[in-house]
Formats: sequence, structure tokens, C-alpha cells
Amino acid sequence: MSGLQGVGLLLLWGSACLWLPGLARGALVISGGHEALQETRGAAKSLQKRSTDEATVEVYSVKVDCTVTSRFAHTVMTSRALNKANSSQEIFFEVDLPKTAFIVNFSMEIDGELYVGEVKEKEKAKKQYEKAVSSGQTAGLVKASGRTMEKFSVSVNIAAKSNVTFILTYEELLQRKLGQYEILTRVKPKQPVQEFQIVANIYEPQGISYVDATATFLSNELLPLVEKTVSDNKAHISFSPTMEQQRKCPGCDGTLIDGDFVIKYDVKRANRLGDVQIVNGYFVHFFAPPDLPRVPKNVAFVIDRSGSMNGIKMEQTRQALLTILLELHEEDHFALIKFDDSIECWKESLTKATKEMVAEGMDYARGIHDHGGTDINSAVLRAVAMLVKDRQEEKLPERSVDMIILLTDGMPNSGESNLNKIQENVHTAIGGNMSLFCLGFGNDVDYSFLDVMSKQNKGVARRIFEGSDAVVQLQGFFQEVASPLLSEVDLRYPENTVDSLTTNHYTQLYNGSEIVVAGRLIDNNLDNFMVEVFGQGFEQDFTVKSQASALDWDVMYPNEEYIFGDFTERLWAYLTIQQLLEKSKSGAPDEKANATAKALDMSLRYSFVTPLTSMVVTKPDTEDGPDSPLIADKLTEEQRQAAERVSHRYQPPMYAPPRHGYMATPTYLVDGDPHFMIELPNREDALCFNINDKPGTIFNLVRDPTQGILVNGQIIGDKKIAPDGKVNTYFCSFGIVHQTLGVRLEVSTQDISVLQDGKRVKLLWSETASVKGPNMDLFLTKDRSLTVTLKDSVKFVILLHKVWAKHPYHRDYLGFYTLDSHLLSPSVHGLLGQFYHGVEYEVSDLRPGEVPEKPDATMYVKGQELNVTRGWQRDFRRDVKNGENVPCWFVHSNGTGLIDGEATDYVVSGLFKTV
Repeated sequence: MSGLQGVGLLLLWGSACLWLPGLARGALVISGGHEALQETRGAAKSLQKRSTDEATVEVYSVKVDCTVTSRFAHTVMTSRALNKANSSQEIFFEVDLPKTAFIVNFSMEIDGELYVGEVKEKEKAKKQYEKAVSSGQTAGLVKASGRTMEKFSVSVNIAAKSNVTFILTYEELLQRKLGQYEILTRVKPKQPVQEFQIVANIYEPQGISYVDATATFLSNELLPLVEKTVSDNKAHISFSPTMEQQRKCPGCDGTLIDGDFVIKYDVKRANRLGDVQIVNGYFVHFFAPPDLPRVPKNVAFVIDRSGSMNGIKMEQTRQALLTILLELHEEDHFALIKFDDSIECWKESLTKATKEMVAEGMDYARGIHDHGGTDINSAVLRAVAMLVKDRQEEKLPERSVDMIILLTDGMPNSGESNLNKIQENVHTAIGGNMSLFCLGFGNDVDYSFLDVMSKQNKGVARRIFEGSDAVVQLQGFFQEVASPLLSEVDLRYPENTVDSLTTNHYTQLYNGSEIVVAGRLIDNNLDNFMVEVFGQGFEQDFTVKSQASALDWDVMYPNEEYIFGDFTERLWAYLTIQQLLEKSKSGAPDEKANATAKALDMSLRYSFVTPLTSMVVTKPDTEDGPDSPLIADKLTEEQRQAAERVSHRYQPPMYAPPRHGYMATPTYLVDGDPHFMIELPNREDALCFNINDKPGTIFNLVRDPTQGILVNGQIIGDKKIAPDGKVNTYFCSFGIVHQTLGVRLEVSTQDISVLQDGKRVKLLWSETASVKGPNMDLFLTKDRSLTVTLKDSVKFVILLHKVWAKHPYHRDYLGFYTLDSHLLSPSVHGLLGQFYHGVEYEVSDLRPGEVPEKPDATMYVKGQELNVTRGWQRDFRRDVKNGENVPCWFVHSNGTGLIDGEATDYVVSGLFKTV
């Protein structure tokens, strides 16, 4: 495998990293949240140990400390490092944090001197540092990192033999979804760290019902290191592996710690009023009463079937709809409305969800196909009219909830296309009598349009990301709203005792969710006050009334050094700002301006980095004078979508477009050293990965048990190891079997052995030959290629790469290409075979890589989040000597996350063996 090409050292810890540019050739590259061109052609195991020893930055401490007090999470990430070099070094600090969180503090301590970030109004910050902004020196502090995270990064110049401590603090209110709260910490250290620790303390006066802690990287050896202590109202979770416990193997530089550390919990809910906490002049009320019967729902599914929904999006929508229909309860009613530039209803009224009608609806859903334009206005108005008409005719239960679920992937381009007019039409038609949920599929929707329209009509919008898990996303959203428990919920408090109340009227309370209301007390000495809750239930109205009293934390948590005593005030501020930001998107211009002004004032007062504020980080002076400041912003969902749109459509300018006819159909190949590639012409894209193992290893490439087809390949090494220590391996032979047809081939770099119908034929690469049989045709081109065509099935092409016989290191090798793979059965698998029926993925968070023309990105595939690098591999079908460069997303670490299981799972004992 080829070595690394003169890049810098990037050391990670926790979910943070240090980057030291300019190390010597052969340095080990590790990235924070992504792997920055870890290998240009594969692993350089012989270099990794040496490169690590040469590292001049020592990361000696990583701590993640999370304190949750009544659902309000306060997280501090601390990282310490030492520049051991004799010269100053530029070091980068990188952290992933939830996109729902607000950064509240960032500081750097360098040799005892503290540099603290300051939260300022965004516009003023940009004007103040306009020169730095225009020069591009402030870009990159906060970027989108996948679907649910943001990446904070900052760099600083550290003098020789100096220490640096980075501290980032962020806060968020944990949201209850599907009956639980979740705390996620992303950790990607890439190397063992002397002091590595994740600690979470959860304080819940309401009582803790359960706590679960896990991680995507936990092995059987690491699992016992997760310590969990749970009492009635407190939980302590810690994970502190030693350096040796972090290692992949004794003496290895690689670490097992790579992924997400996740804590999930819920609280006890014995009180129908919920839990009211009064601390330091502020109160918070959590409302999610137990044991309420679900309210029947009347849901109209409005499905976009326009031309842009073609292919996998339409198929995933059908799959999700079929599952969702099965989850309907018999007392529910439903309608199916599909639209393009015309509207078509399954039935003219909503239908009760009996088993028979659900089955009939599923048959209808299976027949939804894409064509035409996008008339959102008419489609939603038709759904509204249907629900209104059925209400008027008393076809629906009196105590039931009406909702519309709109799924679309594009902009309205048929009928009414003015977005403001559509919002006005829908708002007028609904009249506050039903909820509208908008699901925006992919990157071409105007999310802001859907978001505002949903909130105007008692609903929410949700982005559905293109990817293999889109069906799961759709089903997950429906599960959140599938079981209404109460409607028109009012939470009331004495008018003369509270002010600055957050939203206290909610259209719906869904099973597994929670309503949170916070406010400020007029009388700070008030110890108790009356709380009332009203709502409409399934069988009767819900009413509860009780006295709330202040909580004595010292009594509940004795011997605790309580450092988060203002949590109710900060929770109130967080919730108020979030709701003001929502109000600033819709309503009259003066109302929006007023909400924006209030949100800005509170963001500054409480030092929250919100879409209206920025954190300015003043960096230490360098030898050349004052360094440019850095500005950290909060991304809006529209900004995240815009970034994804750019990265999704990204094509590196250096790559020439494919020639006419090239990649016209999917091609799956392995060639070179050994490089696997999946060419996807429908996306004008390709995926690639390397597999590294010792010479002589035999891998299963294709296995179709239904058709009886098996393809295995054996790798071979160079004649001897080159002086630079590179270990190159290639495929030297393939075994191909079609048991049903009685065909067996063994292809090596010397000859081809064919067994068909009990007859054995031997062909030499030095000749051109054609062999035709009842079940298989062979066409051999001298010293170039062998084409194998199996009857009514797949076609394989094997290329011969001839190397100068006296070359001191390299030797002849083979490449393997699959054509017409769609003719194989759905059960086909193997290193190549698992991709024959397609692979769904999405790429986002495009960012600079270690090599300018090879950017890094985040890929979502098979339910995994991978770090990939844009590069290229060669397809030798047209030019067996030089090949043609094909741009592809390179998946590191032997294709981990892209292939099912591990590469070693595909090792077999012989060319014609299955195990």
C-alpha cells in the first residue's frame, strides 16, 4: 500500500482534535469527526508506529463532563495538550455538539494566560471584524456535521514547550421523544489518550425510572468500564478506560474509542399534574401525565408523486406508507391523496382503519407512481376540505384529532406557486381546526416555507434526508404523532404571581412526549402557588389542580456541591429564546421584529450563541503581530440545508465528465492494489474502498445461493518488500462456479482452466480464443481480457495486467469486473455482490481535506455515519495499461460501515469454498 504524501498531524480526543501541520513525509493523519485522507492508496502499517513516535504534540487529557438538572443539560468539554517541539505550532481544536444546543462559553488557557470568547450581536460582530471576515480568516468555526450535530473548530499558535487547555461549554433542554431523553457525546480520539473520561450526573427530583448507557464502539472488553450508579433521583455514569484499554491491540497505536456515547433515561410520572420546580425565583413545569387513553386520529396523507420523486424516493415513500398504515388503530380514520399537477384521492371521504380497509389502502399505496408537476396548494386544500366535510357530516368521532401529513420533495411549480399565497390559503382554510405536518424529502424543498406553514397550523415540519434510512425516518416521525393523548391543553398559573411565561397552550400532547412551561415569579419569596391543567381527552375532559411548592435542593441532594443552581432561569431563557426565534419567522412584520429584538436581547444577556449572536474568539498575538479574531455562528436549518445542497451536488472540477456510454449501467469491480469500486451511473457517482490483508488470503467476492453462483479471489504480494516499506497486494487468481449450470473456472495470471459438462479445457493468455457452450460463453483477448457470459445470468470480465518480467518488485495481477449484475437474485452477497442491487447513501458536510483536490465529507449509508474522502480510482476496461480515472467517495478502514460486517468475514479457505 502506498505511503502518505507529506501531510500534517491531526490528533483527536473526545470529540475534539489537534492539528499540527508540516510534519515530515509519512506522518500519520487522523481527523476529528472525519478521516482526512488517511491513506491515498491504503494502509501504511509499517509507517504508523514510526509516525506516531515522531509526533510533537502530546494530548494528555480529555474530559467530557455533563450535568443534567431537570432535563437541562450543561456540558463542558476540556482538552489539554503540550507542544513538545522546539518551535511554535498551529493547533486545531474541534468538537461535535448537538445542533439543538447553544454554545455559552469557549476559552483557551495558554501557559497560564486565559483567552475567553465573547458573545456579541451577529451583525455588530461582523462589522467590527469586517476586514477579517472579507479576507476569509474567520470562516469555519461552526459547520454542519451530519444531520444532528454541529462542528466547532478553532486554531491557535502554541509556542515551543507550551501547554494549551481548550474548554467549550454548551447547554440544551433535553426533549422527550418516544418515552425517553437522550444525551449524545461523539468521541473520535483515533489514538489512546493518557487521561480520557466521560462523566454524566443526572439530577431528577421527579425520580428516575431507568437509565441506559451504551456506545457504538463498546466491545465486550469495554462494556464493563461503563460505570452506572442510580438512586431514586440521581444517576452517575462514567467511562474512563486506561490507555491500554483504549488500544485496539497490545502495542497498537489505534484506539477502540470511535463513535457515539449515548445515555438514555426517563423519569417517574406518578403525578397527573406533572412536576413543578421552583428555584431562585423561576419555575418550570413538566407535564406528561401517566396512563391516559389515546385519542383517535383522523389523518389525511398527502403524497407528492411528481416527477422529482422518481426512483428510490418514491419506493421509500411507498414502503414507509405501507408500514404506517399497518400501525393505524381501528378507531382511527385515514385518507390517501396523491398529487402531481393533478389531485387524485383514494376515496372521497376518510375511511375507518379496519383491517379490511387498511389492506385496501395498502394496495392503493403500492400503485403510487411518479409523474407530473407539483401542486402543493390544491393538494393540501383538498385534504382540508375532506376533513371539514366529514366533520360537518358527523362521519368522524366527536372526540378525535384531525391532522394532515404532507410529504413533498420539491417546490410548487403547478397551480398556485407563490409561497406566501399558499401559506395564506392553507391557514385560512384550516382555520385553527386541524394540525398540518410537513415532511420535506431531500435537499430541493424550501424547508423554510414548509416550516412556517406547519407552525401556522399547529404542526411541525421535519426534514427527511435522502439515504437508505429514509423509510425509518418517515416511520419514526409518524410514531411521534401517532398517539395523541390530549388536545387543546392549557396550563394555567395565577396571573398575579408569574410573568414572562413561555408558551402555555398546546394543541396536542402525544404519547412519549412532554410539555414544558417555564416562567419568572413576581414574588421571589413565593414558596408555593396554584397550578391548573385543562385538556380534552378521549372519553372526557382532563382537569387537574394542585399547589406547587419550592424545592429544597440541599435536602434532596445533601453533600452535593451544587454548581448549577440557576438552571431554572437558564432553562427559562433557553426555552423563551427558542420560542421567540420561531415567532420571528411568521406573523405580522412588527410582531416578527419584536420577537427578533427580544430574542437578541436575551441571547446577549445569557451569553447564548444563537442565530442572532456570534461568539468572537480573540487569539493570542503571533510573532507577526495581532492575529485575526475568529467568529462562531449558530447555523439555521436553512443554512444547513444549503451546505448539504452544495456538497450533495459537488463534483471536483479536476475530473473530466465520463465519455459517452461510459458507466451507462452499474459496474462493480476490483482492480489494482486491491481497489473495490461501485460505479453508480444513475447518480453519476461511485464509491470505493480498499481491502488489505496478507498475501495468500482468499476472499469471497460474489455468492448467490439461489442461482448457485460463487466467485472467490486470492491475493498475492510483490516479489519482495520495496525499500520504502510498502506492502502491495493484488488479486492473482479467481475461482468461478455455477453449480446449477455445471460450470467451473479457475483463472490465474498464467492460464484459464474451464470445466463444463464434464469436459476440461485449458486456455493460455498468450492466445485469442472463443469457447461457446450450452451454459457459458468465453471470449479471450490475447494478453488483455477474458469475458465470461453465463446463460441467462451475469457477465464477468477479468483483465490481465502484465508487468515487466524483470521488475524487481511487482508481478502480473488480475482485475475483476461485473456486468449485468441485475440478473442475479436478491440473495446475492459477498464483498462485491452485496452491492449488486443498489446502495443508498447521502453525502453532506463537505470540508477541506489534507490534499486540496481531495475534500472530506460525511456519508450516511446502511444506518452508519462514515467519514469519506473524495478521490478517484481507475477503470481499466477501455485502457488496460493506463486506465481511466473515475471520481469516487473513498471509504476508509477496509470499507468499514459500507460493507456488511468486517472484511475478515469474507475470508474463505479455498478458491471454490464457501467457508
